[in-house]
Amino acid sequence: MPTTGRPKGDDICMKPMVGRLLVATPLLEDPSFRRAVVLVLDHGDDGALGVVMNRPMNVPVASVLPDWQPFVTAPGRLFQGGPVSQDSALGIVTVPGDDDDPVGVRRIIGSVGLIDLDAPAEVVAGGVAGLRIFAGYAGWSAGQVEQEIEQGAWYVLDAESRDPFSDSPQELWHQVLRRQRGDLALLSTYPEDPTLN
Repeated sequence: MPTTGRPKGDDICMKPMVGRLLVATPLLEDPSFRRAVVLVLDHGDDGALGVVMNRPMNVPVASVLPDWQPFVTAPGRLFQGGPVSQDSALGIVTVPGDDDDPVGVRRIIGSVGLIDLDAPAEVVAGGVAGLRIFAGYAGWSAGQVEQEIEQGAWYVLDAESRDPFSDSPQELWHQVLRRQRGDLALLSTYPEDPTLN
């Protein structure tokens, strides 16, 4: 199994992963995270939190947050952000330019930020470009994600600003791996069922 792109646990403990991607390795079989691409929104001594970006649901945003439907990026559906608190919602946005954060937005890294979904949609949405809404999130207790990385469950990779708003979110796992160098790019072709290879 290639280890390129997977930092040692000590490196991760010293370097917060906020704004980076956790990309499931082919070894990760947990159905909640199989071939998942997680954007890390928070990481510190108490643990980590992120959203799975490549699980669009067959539920329009309007069925839960109707005021936000006109502003969400295609396909206009909710995404399953993870197994924790699936009755709550998080909004990820991209903010154009380097100006101050628009009202109701807190940047995470670069142009990507979190939006306050309790704020009036028509007021907040004017200052942002892309918007995706996630039901639930992925969460790890203190030291848990580092341990999973050490065990070979995740690759820690750099995110690109377009990742949360991919036109083909179901293909994001392949896309992220394909753009890496070396052995990780080859993993983008790893079969769904390796026994059929």
